[in-house]
Amino acid sequence: MKKKSITICDIIDCLGNSVLTIDGDVRGKSIDNIADVEHVTSSSLEWIKDSDESQKRAEMSSAMTIIVGQKVVFSEEIQRQGKTLIRVANPKLAIVRIGSRFFVERVHPGIHPTAIISEKAILGENIYIGPYCVIGAATIGNECEIDANVRIYDDVIMGNECRVKSGAVIGGEGFGFEKDESGNRYRFPQIGSVRLGNRVEIGSNTCIDRGALSDTIIGDDTKINNLCHIAHNNKIGNNVTITGCVNVSGSNVIEDNVWIAPNASIRGFIHLGEGCIIGMGAVVTKNVPKGETWVGNPAGPIVKKL
Repeated sequence: MKKKSITICDIIDCLGNSVLTIDGDVRGKSIDNIADVEHVTSSSLEWIKDSDESQKRAEMSSAMTIIVGQKVVFSEEIQRQGKTLIRVANPKLAIVRIGSRFFVERVHPGIHPTAIISEKAILGENIYIGPYCVIGAATIGNECEIDANVRIYDDVIMGNECRVKSGAVIGGEGFGFEKDESGNRYRFPQIGSVRLGNRVEIGSNTCIDRGALSDTIIGDDTKINNLCHIAHNNKIGNNVTITGCVNVSGSNVIEDNVWIAPNASIRGFIHLGEGCIIGMGAVVTKNVPKGETWVGNPAGPIVKKL
């Protein structure tokens, strides 16, 4: 458990306008850890989302400072214990902000001496490039973090505040061939690029192929987990979540806010509508309409029973 003394006033400043109300005294009070539910102590900052059990949990918690939703009231029991409640609309998001601000260790900007970077690369401000990375004539935005052993090819354009984890390969050749009259395969020219928006995260050992004639595009705030393959010419929207071991074949359109579960496979030339959900292990061979949940092999929509 990582410990660091943080005053309650600093926590409130961090949360800003998301704080709805504060119940209890904050003067001179502090926390020193964010713990899971099984290891909460009196000095922990606990968070309790709204549920039928939230009031009971708040009253029984060992923590003296608790981030709560709107179902928890400042009861006589909580007052008797001397607890402080910080009420927000989304307690989990509040913990994300507090943890990221005070407890997550950030790498210091810099370029490791073992990294190999093209003279034609355009590098933004306050970036980190880790050991044994190879960066071609790419454009890297501000505040990006590129972990060890990452390969980024020529012409890749990366937005601001992106994060690329160890072993990822961005902008390599796609897998495209055409047969001649004898059945021999010839590589189709892969002369496009990869364009990443802002705040994109690419997981370890994930490969994102450059486009064949057009570009592979990944929108703002999209997160791609470890061990994924994104083939050439995919157009992926904003705030898309692609979890571990997903394979996305070439030339798909994935609209905003799509969520793809682990081990799913998307056949090429498919359209995934905005906000749809693809279930674990699903094999998608047809277009998925906006907002629908598809599962299975071949994937189909979940039918709600009346």
